[in-house]
Amino acid sequence: MAVDTLTFAAITLVYLGAVIFLGYIGYRQTKGSDDFLIAGRRINPVVLALSYGATFISTSAIVGFGGISAQLGMGLVWLTVFCIGVGVLAAFILFGKRTRSLGHATGALTYPDLLGKCYQSPFIRKVSALIIIVSMPIYTAAILIGGARFIETTLTIPYDTALFAFAAIVALYVILGGLIAVMYTDALQGAIMFVGMTILLALTYIYLGGVSTANAALDALAPLVPENLAAAGMTGWASMPELLSPIWLTMITTMVLGVGIGVLAQPQLAVRFMTVKDNRSIHRAVMIGGPFVLMMTGVAFTVGPLTNVWFMENSGILAVDAAGGNVDSIIPLYINSAMPDLFIIIFMLALLAAAMSTLSSLFHTMGTTIGYDLNPLVKEEKPSMTAIQFGTLAMIVVSTVIAYALPANIIARATVIFMGLCAASFIPAYAHALYAEKPSVYAAKISILAGAGSWFLWTAFVHVKESSVLGISDALFGVQSVLPMPWGVVNPIVIALPLSAAALLTILAVEKRCRLHNP
Repeated sequence: MAVDTLTFAAITLVYLGAVIFLGYIGYRQTKGSDDFLIAGRRINPVVLALSYGATFISTSAIVGFGGISAQLGMGLVWLTVFCIGVGVLAAFILFGKRTRSLGHATGALTYPDLLGKCYQSPFIRKVSALIIIVSMPIYTAAILIGGARFIETTLTIPYDTALFAFAAIVALYVILGGLIAVMYTDALQGAIMFVGMTILLALTYIYLGGVSTANAALDALAPLVPENLAAAGMTGWASMPELLSPIWLTMITTMVLGVGIGVLAQPQLAVRFMTVKDNRSIHRAVMIGGPFVLMMTGVAFTVGPLTNVWFMENSGILAVDAAGGNVDSIIPLYINSAMPDLFIIIFMLALLAAAMSTLSSLFHTMGTTIGYDLNPLVKEEKPSMTAIQFGTLAMIVVSTVIAYALPANIIARATVIFMGLCAASFIPAYAHALYAEKPSVYAAKISILAGAGSWFLWTAFVHVKESSVLGISDALFGVQSVLPMPWGVVNPIVIALPLSAAALLTILAVEKRCRLHNP
C-alpha cells in the first residue's frame, strides 16, 4: 500500500509546523523554573483536560491494548469503565482538587516534591523519585516502540530510523519549552486523536456492514478461538472469559485493575493538577476529560476485536496470525490494510499525536526528577533549568536505548508494570498526604517501602509474565513461579496495593494507641 506522497507531505508538514509553533510559544512563555516545571500554575482548564487525557491515552492504549483486545476480546472494555470512573472522576475530584491546593500551599514543583513537602521528609521525596526513575523509562520505551512501529509500517522505513527520529523530534520541544510547551502540544495532539479515533470507529463498522452485522460476525468467530486460549478460559471475542480462569484473571487483575487503578498515582498526570489556578478549573476539565477518555479507550477496545472479522473476511485468518503473532502490530497492520490512503495519514498523525503527547510528559517528568529531585547540587528553592534540561536529555537517551532492546509484544505489559508499581508504592501514602491533618511520615515511609517491596517480590517470584523473563525465581528455586496457578497470572497490584494500604493503616493504629497511652 502506498499513500499519496504529496498529500502525506502536506498534512505532515502542517502538523509538524503546528507542533513546532506551539512548542515555540511554550518556549517564549517559559521565563523561569516555575514555568518550566509547573507551567506557571495558570493553564486553561480545556488545555488541562486535553493534556491529561492525551498523556493518559497513548500508543499503549491504542496499539498495545488495542492489539491485546484483538487477541482476547471485548472484555477489555471494562478498562474503559475504570478509566472514566477512576482515571477521570476519582482522579480529578478526589485527588485533583487536593493536589492543586496542597501544591499551591507548599510551593511543590514535582510529584516527589509534593510528597516530600506534605510529609516534610527528604527521604520520601528521594525514594519516590528513585521509583519513578527506575520504572518510568520502561513505560517510556514502550510508547516509543508503539509510535516507531506505526511509522515503520506506514512509511516502510527501517525501525531504527523511525525510533531515533521520533525520539529526537519530541525531545526538541520538551527540552526547550518545558511543561508549557508539553501541555500546549498535548492539547493539539488530543484533538487530533479524538478526530482520528472517531473516524476509525465509523469506518470499521461501515466496512463490516454496520454495528449489528459486525458484532454478530464477531460473535460467530467463537469456534475459532485458538486451543491454547480456549483451554485458558477464553470463550470468544464478544464475551468475557470464564470466571476466575487464567485469561479472566489476567484481563481483570493486570489490564483492568492494573491500569484502571494505577492511573491515580502516575506522577506525570498528578503534576497537571498543580498547573491550574483554582478548583473551578478542575471541575470544568472533568466535562472534557471524561468524554475524551471514553472515546479513546472505548474505540480501541472495540475496534481491536473487530479486526478479527476484517482479516477473516479478507485473508481467511485471525488478526494475531495476520500480524505474525505480534499483537503490537495488529492495529497498525489493520489501518494500513483496510483504510483509505487519506485516513492512513490522518490516523498516523493521531497515533503519533498519542505517542508524542505521552512521551513529552514522560520525558519532562523524568527530567525534572533527575535534574531537580535527585540532584544534590541544586538547592530546593533554586532549581536549575540547565540541570533539568540535561537530565531530560539523559533520560531520553536511556529510554531510547531501552526501547531498542525490548522484545516484541511489550507495549501493554510495560504499561501495566509502570502503573502497577506506582499504584502499590504511592496511592495510600498519596491519599494520606492529601486528606490527613497531620500525615504520619513514618506510616508513609513504611507504606511506600511495603508497596514497592511486595510488588517487586511478586513480580520476581510469582507473576509468570515477568518472573520468567527476569529469571531470578528460576535461578534460586528452579521454577518460574514459586506459587501454583492461578497465582502465577494474578497481577502484583492485587497483592502489593492492599499490603501497602494495610501497612499504612497498621502504623497509624499503632501511633494512635501510643498517643492514647502516652498523652
